[in-house]
Amino acid sequence: MQTLIQPFQSFFKTEAAGGVLLMAAAVVALIWANSPAAGAYADLWGTYVTVGAGSFEISKPLILWVNDGLMAIFFFVVGLEIKREVLAGELSEPRKAALAIAAALGGMAVPALLYTAVNLGDARVDGWGIPMATDIAFALGVLALLGSRAPLALKVFLTAVAIVDDLGAVVVIALFYTAELNLAALGGSLALVAVLAVVNRLGIQRPAVYGLIGLAAWVLMLKSGVHATIAGVLVALTIPATRKIDEQEFADRADGLLARFREGIAGSPTDPTPDQMAALHTLEEAVEHVETPLQRLEHGLHGFVAFFVMPVFALANAGVAFGADAAALVTDAVALGVMLGLVVGKPLGVMLLAFLAVKTGLAALPSGVTWRQVLGVSFLTGIGFTMSIFIANLAFGAGPLLDSAKMGILGASVVSGVLGAVVLIGASRRAAPARVEAAPVEPAPRSEVPA
Repeated sequence: MQTLIQPFQSFFKTEAAGGVLLMAAAVVALIWANSPAAGAYADLWGTYVTVGAGSFEISKPLILWVNDGLMAIFFFVVGLEIKREVLAGELSEPRKAALAIAAALGGMAVPALLYTAVNLGDARVDGWGIPMATDIAFALGVLALLGSRAPLALKVFLTAVAIVDDLGAVVVIALFYTAELNLAALGGSLALVAVLAVVNRLGIQRPAVYGLIGLAAWVLMLKSGVHATIAGVLVALTIPATRKIDEQEFADRADGLLARFREGIAGSPTDPTPDQMAALHTLEEAVEHVETPLQRLEHGLHGFVAFFVMPVFALANAGVAFGADAAALVTDAVALGVMLGLVVGKPLGVMLLAFLAVKTGLAALPSGVTWRQVLGVSFLTGIGFTMSIFIANLAFGAGPLLDSAKMGILGASVVSGVLGAVVLIGASRRAAPARVEAAPVEPAPRSEVPA
C-alpha cells in the first residue's frame, strides 16, 4: 500500500508547502503595493527585459516574462500531470475518473454562468472564465493545515478535480482568450510540436532534444497570438512516458554492478578505482533507464514551480493598490461576479454534478469520504488565485477592471478557504472515532505507460 500512495504523498507535500509559500508571497505583494515603496513595486515589474538580437529579439516588461515565460513552465508541469493522470493515475479508468470529471465540469460551468449573469450586456462579461479556475497549490495548502482531519482519499479527490479543472482552463485560454492570430507562427509552433511527437515515437528520450525544440515552439506560439503558455502544455504531452528497462532488469543490473563495486573496496578508505567508477556510471545510466522522462521531468520541475515560479507569479500579480477607489473596486460588477462564481458557483457546481454522477451509478464516493467532506472540498475549489489571476490578465489587461477582478479573486479565495476549513473540521468531528483513513482510489505508482 505504501508503494502505491508514496508518489502522491510526495506530490501533496510539495504542493501543500508551495501553497503556504504562495500565500506568503501574495501577502507580501499586497503590503508592498500599498506601502510607501509602492512606486518601486510598479517600477520593478514594469522594467523592460530584452533577450536576443535583431529579428530574434524579444523585449517585454518583467511582469510579462513572468506571465508568459515562467508560467509556461508552470503549464508544462500541468501538462505532465494531466498526461500522467490520464495514463496511469486517477483519470486512467472511466469509473475512477467519472467523479472528478463530473465535479470539475460542474465547478467550471456554474461559476461561469453566475459571472455572466451578473455582467451580461457589458464589456465586463469577457471575464467569465475567471471564476472557473482552482488553485491546486493553495487548496492543498489548506488541506495540509488540517492534517489528519482530511483523509488521504479526499486529498486525492481534490487533486484529480483540480487537474481536470486545469485542463478545462487550458482549453478556455486557447479558444477564448486569444489575440489576433498569426497563422504562420501558429502553424510553425504546431509543426514543432508534431516533430516532438515523432521524436517520441522514434524512442528518443533525451530531455535536451525536447527542451530545445519546445523552446522554439514557445517562441513561435508567443508570436502567434495564442497565449504562449499553451505551448508548455502541448510540449508536455509529447514527453515520453515509457522506460527502457523494467524493474526486474534494473534490479539484476544493479545487483551485478554493486557486486563489482564491492570487489574494489579496499581495507582502508581510498578513491574509487577505474572499475568502480565504470560500475557507478553504468548504474547511473540504469537508474535513468528505469525511470520515464515524464517522471524525471515532473519530479525535477515540481519543486521549482511550487517554490519559485508560483510565488514569483503571486508577488508580481497580487499587488493591488487599494487607494481611495478600494470601495469602487470591490463593489464593481467584475469583483461581485468573481466572488459569486468562486464562493457560491464552485461549491454548487461541484456538489451538484458529483451528486448526480454518484446517484446515476457513473461514479462512487471514495471509501471513508462523506458528502460533508466533499462539500468542504467543493468550497476549497473556490480558491482560484493563480489561474484566476492569470485568466483575469488575459481578459482585461492592465487597468481598473483587472484590479477589480483581483480584489474579487483575493477576497473569494480567502472566504472559500475559510469556509472549506470550517466545514472539513466540522465533518471530522462528526466522523466515527474509530474511522480508519482508507483510500481505495490511491493513484497508481508512476510506472511506465504507453506514450
